[in-house]
Amino acid sequence: MRCQFCGKDDTRVIDSRPADDGSSIRRRRQCDACGRRFTTYEKVETIPLIVIKKDKNRETYDRAKIESGVIKSCHKRPVPFEKLTKCIDEIENAIFNLEVKEIESTTIGEIVMDKIKDLDQVAYVRFASVYREFKDVNTFMDELSKLLSNNSEKK
Repeated sequence: MRCQFCGKDDTRVIDSRPADDGSSIRRRRQCDACGRRFTTYEKVETIPLIVIKKDKNRETYDRAKIESGVIKSCHKRPVPFEKLTKCIDEIENAIFNLEVKEIESTTIGEIVMDKIKDLDQVAYVRFASVYREFKDVNTFMDELSKLLSNNSEKK
């Protein structure tokens, strides 16, 4: 494993244990060259999931795209990093629990929106505005109305 700080290949595992989600292994590593420590996670490699984009092109599933979208939507919001990570893990688990080999990007988007709604409402509206490609203020206001009516029903 290459050290993320100095780039040397000589690192060793100090501690190894199951991660919180139970489907991966958390390894604490130390670089022999610079002495710094870092954590890695190992997941079982599965059959690649293919995402069918809106234009019907197909590409391999990439967790980093979901991470990027969720992190951007939560930018400057009071959402702890642990909650962000947990949300992204839940999104990924929901996707893989569908047990399909191909999934439409719209399905992934709906799962993300559903999970972000519970995380932070402003982040939800930010994500929805990009994902749903709001064309005008009225479309945006319709989404806000849905969110506000759902909140009043929960109370």
